[in-house]
Amino acid sequence: MQIKPEELSANGYQVLDSLGHQDIIPFIRASMKKKTVFSLLYNVFNLIAALMIVVAFLYNYSLNNFNVWNGLTYLSYGLAIAFGLVPIHEYIHVLAYKSQGAIHTSYDANLKKFYFMAIADQFVANKKEFQIVALAPFTVISGILVILLLFSGQYWTFTILGVLLTHTAFCSGDFGLLSYFQSQKEMDVVTYDDKKNGISYFYGKDKSLTQ
Repeated sequence: MQIKPEELSANGYQVLDSLGHQDIIPFIRASMKKKTVFSLLYNVFNLIAALMIVVAFLYNYSLNNFNVWNGLTYLSYGLAIAFGLVPIHEYIHVLAYKSQGAIHTSYDANLKKFYFMAIADQFVANKKEFQIVALAPFTVISGILVILLLFSGQYWTFTILGVLLTHTAFCSGDFGLLSYFQSQKEMDVVTYDDKKNGISYFYGKDKSLTQ
């Protein structure tokens, strides 16, 4: 979006919320409780991934050469691999930010609270731009995993499904922020990060004023 943070007020935007990065988890939980398309999609995608694992076990259990414990072991591999994908997930966010015009990008992480985030310092993103940024890792990684399922063997299927389930669960922050955007139905919402102070700001303007 071709506007600087200091120009938002002059263009009719008002502060809706400020999110301290240390407080992102309760903010996401509150946003996910809102009845929006994105909160629904998040739950549906997790349910689908879980059901795929159940179906895979039931199908393979009907085969004489299937060992349930081996299936569980390979599934656990997938859970571990998903943690290793976190840096890649955040890097995709950064690439998506850059594709939208952000220049000063970086990362933040808190292992104790277990959150990771990509930051685009002082870059104002509108709803469309933020949707691209937020959905990029989920879309890219999930798409690759689904393709890999077409070529995986009996047990490696469980590894891929384990990655898919865990990574989808890890996308709660992305879907939570999208849910927040959508919950502000009457507002044209934009956001930007203040890296120095560790805060993300959300500004809004009545949609009738943007038409």
